[in-house]
Amino acid sequence: MISHNLQLVSHRIKQACAAADRALDEVTLLAVSKTFGFDAVREAAACGQFRFGENYVQEALDKMDALRDARASGGQALEWHLIGPLQSNKTRPVAERFDWVHSVDRLKIAQRLSEHRPAGLPPLNVLVQVNTSGEDSKSGIDPAEAPALARAIALLPRLRLRGLMALPAPSPDEAAQHAAHHGLKTLFDTLRAEGLPLDTLSMGMSADLEAAIAEGATMVRVGTAIFGGRTYHSPP
Repeated sequence: MISHNLQLVSHRIKQACAAADRALDEVTLLAVSKTFGFDAVREAAACGQFRFGENYVQEALDKMDALRDARASGGQALEWHLIGPLQSNKTRPVAERFDWVHSVDRLKIAQRLSEHRPAGLPPLNVLVQVNTSGEDSKSGIDPAEAPALARAIALLPRLRLRGLMALPAPSPDEAAQHAAHHGLKTLFDTLRAEGLPLDTLSMGMSADLEAAIAEGATMVRVGTAIFGGRTYHSPP
């Protein structure tokens, strides 16, 4: 099933890129494996998928340990992205074990990640999470405050500021999907124009990846369309 679903998602991305007159290699697929077990990740890796997104730190660490020697077909090592909210008391294992963090929305979190990132590892790739929907229940910094946070993070050692991430309110309305993603792309372009070397715009999921790609997404986070529906339990 996962192999078939990956093919379907890849086709959707290809079609969306063609419709937006964008090159296929401009968009990266992040397989969101949160709540799914080791076998699901291993199956996706056997199909060539090597980038995986996780929400819960301990769940992700358990997968990393279980799949320590796993590689995607072709020999690529697995790449782990934290896409869920990060508490300050969990920054050390994240800094030590993850490759990317998409959910930085406070300078304190970025500073702790910088302090805990081992010197022997490449810089930790980080994204500023922006609350484009203005929902109190959503993580992310207010768009008006994002530029100052991005500039401060860019100065921290052992971190590499790559771009922005958003998790807008889901909507079946295509125009609303485009509007939410367009706002983040506008902010992204503004920061680049100010001189920040950003290259990653993480937005779009199973239901709205086409709208996200049309608006400039460089990374889409797809879970349900690859792994199926989720059964949620209490976070580890």
